[in-house]
Amino acid sequence: MAALLFRAVLVLLACLGLSLFLPKWLQFMLTMALANGLVSLGIVLLMRGGVVAFGQGLMSALGGYAAALVFQHWGVSDALVLPVLGGTVAMLITAPFAPLLSRYRGIFFSMLTLALSMVGYGILVKTETLGGSDGFNMGRVTLLGQTLVDAQVSWVLLAVTLGFAVFMGLAARIYMGSTRGLVTRAIRDNELRVEYMGGSVSQTMAINFAMAAFLGGMGGALAVMALGHIDPNFSYWTTSGEFVFVAILAGTQSVVAVMLASVVLEVVRSFSSSYFPSTWQLALGLFLLLVIRFLPQGLGSLWPSAWGQHQQPGGEA
Repeated sequence: MAALLFRAVLVLLACLGLSLFLPKWLQFMLTMALANGLVSLGIVLLMRGGVVAFGQGLMSALGGYAAALVFQHWGVSDALVLPVLGGTVAMLITAPFAPLLSRYRGIFFSMLTLALSMVGYGILVKTETLGGSDGFNMGRVTLLGQTLVDAQVSWVLLAVTLGFAVFMGLAARIYMGSTRGLVTRAIRDNELRVEYMGGSVSQTMAINFAMAAFLGGMGGALAVMALGHIDPNFSYWTTSGEFVFVAILAGTQSVVAVMLASVVLEVVRSFSSSYFPSTWQLALGLFLLLVIRFLPQGLGSLWPSAWGQHQQPGGEA
């Protein structure tokens, strides 16, 4: 545990130092990639149990709207508070659906989460007090009570997002190495045996869903802080599809792979839309097909996994 925390701090400090020399456009792109990576990390937690959520866009939207609303109406503007608030709101709002969703597997789970996301999209579009289909803007955040000047904003937002990504990734790695995390893998392989051994499949899947909602809301809040705008498209099915794209690209073997896959998606999308503006989706699709063909276990299969096949509870890879 101490070694993991020490390595996480070293990685964070090294990345923060390197990010000082990046141009602002690249700082923004990495901020969005890491924020979206947190949302996709929630999908990976669920994939470890054998289900895929096509409704993470709703979690992202709930977190983003929560952050923007408290900023606008309550004056809460701290960049360290808003992501936690967004994740908490997303988890609390979707918690009543967790017991229901935990009973379903396969395509049924995926379609139910997608349906929830599209219901949320419809509500947001029709709610004029939330800006309707256009959404509304969010002002500049502060950090520990300090106002950010123009030259600092992009780097500070990247630093905050990177900090949340590193420590939430560390928490996810610890969770997956815990007893309940290993039970999640057992559920994917044989959930009937888990029940016979005294484990609660529905409880474990409900907890995983709540954690995925928290990560989705946190990522959505961070994305809105960087964009300065929120609209219902955060909850649209194509947005959820992009999060699933990242989860498939990364695989379920590594937290680092999730963040790396999100960065790769942002890079491919940015350059494809610049050089192939009419067919950039085709470029993304071909890229995913190549990954599935040559790396069926995702990018995480390229290096030894922290969640290896023979890992014991509390052990390290």
